[in-house]
Amino acid sequence: MSEYNFNQIEKKWQRYWEENQTFKATATSDKPKYYALDMFPYPSGAGLHVGHPLGYIASDIVSRYKRLKGFNVLHPMGFDAFGLPAEQYAIQTGQHPAITTEENIKRYVEQLKNIGFSYDWEREIRTSEPNYYKWTQWIFMQLFNSYYNYSTDKAEPIDALVRVFELSGNEQVNAACDEDTPAFSSVDWNNFNEQQKSEMLLKYRLTYVAEAVVNWCPALGTVLANDEVVGGVSERGGYPVERKKMRQWMMRITAYAERLLQGLESIDWPEPVKEMQRNWIGKSVGAELDFAIEGAEDKIKVFTTRIDTIFGVSFVVLAPEHELVEQITTDAQRAAVEEYVNVAKNRSERERMTDVKTVSGVFTGAYAINPLSGDKVQIWIADYVLAGYGTGAVMAVPGHDSRDYAFARHFGLPIPQVVEGGNIAEEAYAGKEGKIINSGFLNGLEVKEAIKAGIARAEELGVGKGRTQYRMRDAVFSRQRYWGEPVPVYYKDGVPHLIKEEELPLELPKIDAYLPTETGEPPLGRALDWKYNGKYEYELSTMPGWAGSSWYWYRYMDPQNDKAFADKDIIEYWRSVDLYIGGSEHATGHLLYSRFWNKFMYDLGVVVEQEPFKKLINQGMIQGRSNFVYRINGTNKYVSFGLKEQYETSPLHVDVNIVENDVLDLEAFKNWRPENADAEFILEDGKYNVGVEIEKMSKSKYNVVNPDDLVEKMGADTLRMYEMFLGPLEQFKPWNTNGMDGVHKFLKKYWKLFFDKEGNLQVTDEQPTAEELKVLHKTIRKVEEDIERFSFNTSVPTFMICVNELSQLKTKKRAILAPLTILLSSYAPHITEEIWQKLGHSESISHATFPEFKEEYLVENTFEYPVSVNGKTRSKMTFALDAPREEMEKAVLADEQVTKFFEGKAPKKIIIVPNKIINVVV
Repeated sequence: MSEYNFNQIEKKWQRYWEENQTFKATATSDKPKYYALDMFPYPSGAGLHVGHPLGYIASDIVSRYKRLKGFNVLHPMGFDAFGLPAEQYAIQTGQHPAITTEENIKRYVEQLKNIGFSYDWEREIRTSEPNYYKWTQWIFMQLFNSYYNYSTDKAEPIDALVRVFELSGNEQVNAACDEDTPAFSSVDWNNFNEQQKSEMLLKYRLTYVAEAVVNWCPALGTVLANDEVVGGVSERGGYPVERKKMRQWMMRITAYAERLLQGLESIDWPEPVKEMQRNWIGKSVGAELDFAIEGAEDKIKVFTTRIDTIFGVSFVVLAPEHELVEQITTDAQRAAVEEYVNVAKNRSERERMTDVKTVSGVFTGAYAINPLSGDKVQIWIADYVLAGYGTGAVMAVPGHDSRDYAFARHFGLPIPQVVEGGNIAEEAYAGKEGKIINSGFLNGLEVKEAIKAGIARAEELGVGKGRTQYRMRDAVFSRQRYWGEPVPVYYKDGVPHLIKEEELPLELPKIDAYLPTETGEPPLGRALDWKYNGKYEYELSTMPGWAGSSWYWYRYMDPQNDKAFADKDIIEYWRSVDLYIGGSEHATGHLLYSRFWNKFMYDLGVVVEQEPFKKLINQGMIQGRSNFVYRINGTNKYVSFGLKEQYETSPLHVDVNIVENDVLDLEAFKNWRPENADAEFILEDGKYNVGVEIEKMSKSKYNVVNPDDLVEKMGADTLRMYEMFLGPLEQFKPWNTNGMDGVHKFLKKYWKLFFDKEGNLQVTDEQPTAEELKVLHKTIRKVEEDIERFSFNTSVPTFMICVNELSQLKTKKRAILAPLTILLSSYAPHITEEIWQKLGHSESISHATFPEFKEEYLVENTFEYPVSVNGKTRSKMTFALDAPREEMEKAVLADEQVTKFFEGKAPKKIIIVPNKIINVVV
């Protein structure tokens, strides 16, 4: 084989790896373990584009490197196989989502194998398989059977809580529970009937059923999480979303708020992701106060971190969805309030939080009484207050809060100043320092002192108390869809009960269509005779998309186990994920829910680490390089980019696959779409030059590049190295297929180091020179440093420089080329496997040992001196750093390249500046 035949080589080694299970990991190795994990993909019908493999390539380089460094590496792949797209397709076509999902997975697996990832494919998992979701259901059941004990700061069995209730009621219980949980004695508890007891326990269980305000998307027929709603529409499909109350399964993630917050300090994650989680959890230390309502028995509960400003309250604001709005609104204001509520409920929480420019609200006609000042203030509703955050009500202090200030200015409400500082005639003073003024018993105190004094007075008067609060709400755990995990629950007298563990998995039943029933029930309501023991209704909602992905890394450890989600000893060996690579868009969804479930399972004693992912890297996005053609308005004539300013044109996206080096293939363009068949062109120098813009890669912009095409054209090793070469892993970077050619030429040059023109191996066993060893060890050090700090882009030019230098040295020595091949194997595994075999090895290069860097080969022991005659450089000579001066002078005077410039004259003196220059004065 004289030429580098990448197609043949890559297919050969991909078969070899599969047949020999080269990357099989076991939990019985004496080697240290390393667990590298990619966020597993949802298999869409479109397959992978070149942006998708970026993180996978990085984790594969690390995995291959760690094997070479003597680690037992677990590097698996699977599929987050439940999801809306397959179900939407099922609704449109009637085809079962499992069929679509299977086809999509088959396509993904083919593409992933083509790129040469070192996955242990024997461990592949799919969240939609019953033998997988059996254990998702099992974890749900453990959550249902647990409560959170704040006294021990962990989850404990609900049976233990029942025993406490039987002995002493709940008055001394310090546990996570619903805010409306009543106090009851042991006598009360023991007098409750079974239904009352079950309903009371739901107020404590870590998963429970409750009425909740949710994001309901009628077009998708399901509830969406807050992070799935953008700008008031669904992130997927762009459908309208409305806020409505529905009975939903919930997860009491709020019980873990403090531990989720503290755990961030122990993990190596990007700081922006940690900060997003901190903000989402939203810890606030302050006070809870009760504002009485004039003429009513109900009170408005507010939470504030600034009780020091209590005398500056000039109005109270309720969220439009607040339960008191309807009953306190006066008849005169009712029409205006109802109209406002109808508009506000259809705006997402995210939209309402971020829209700081729009000021809107309505006066309810009711008044509240300030619990510490006794002042009477108006009660308004406004959508900048959220029902899902805190108490759904705020005490407005416009003098010292910018949003309250804008609201007060807009509606002409008072703006009293109660903290010295700033200029409230111009803006709110939000500073947290200064003396309190105009505030009765708080006057003269500094802010921090006033907060303590305010809480003490509120507790003394019985109108409030100090409290720590979190912004995070309990997570909705229901989808009114078919293609998801069935909830292992049936209903008896309206109360949920678990099925038996031995009855798991509860599998999805067959249904005639994937739409809600005619009476509005979820699609599972269509299943015939689907009842527990033939008489009790099953839960008709399915679990949300994040259920199966909240524990999947444990299943990879022991994927075939049918007795447990993973064996305890195997979990003890692999423990947690050492490197996790995926997108930053999962910061407050998947990553938060995974940490929650992991901590719960740690409390159960079934896992050994509190945090699932030690190190996280968010890969940046590879952006598309869009191309444009310019149609002259009102015609089917297209003008080249450089001439478009001479005409009235409209830019149109064009398929990047019919453009090369920014020149359009005119015939391909005519064949691309029917309306282009009779297109005319105004060219520049006989060519049609297209426009270029960097955008997100998507089908609608015709800028999607299929990795299969590139692998076929230039090889997987070229693709892998080029994706790393584009720039730092974490950064966004534009794709340009034209740039791959340089990497491909490099691999050809590397290949030529080993073979002559006839394809004969020309590697020798000669001893390497000092210069060759220097080139090699310089490369070893750089590549090792780069991989250890995940700086893959800088390794690629290092390899290029190394191969160039060895080519110039005409290096053919095994002692140099074999270690170089091992170094390169993590990046370009196919070509290096082939070379390794040609060098006489029978085992995969994956079983080799990473070359050891030796500093001694980089220590300089010679210096190349420029030699001048009368100040003009005439030659170069190399001497040992410790060479005696006399020997250097003799060598200079004996060198004909120097002496020929003496013109027969005797030198007057020889000036030697150590490690710099030699100058002969004639």
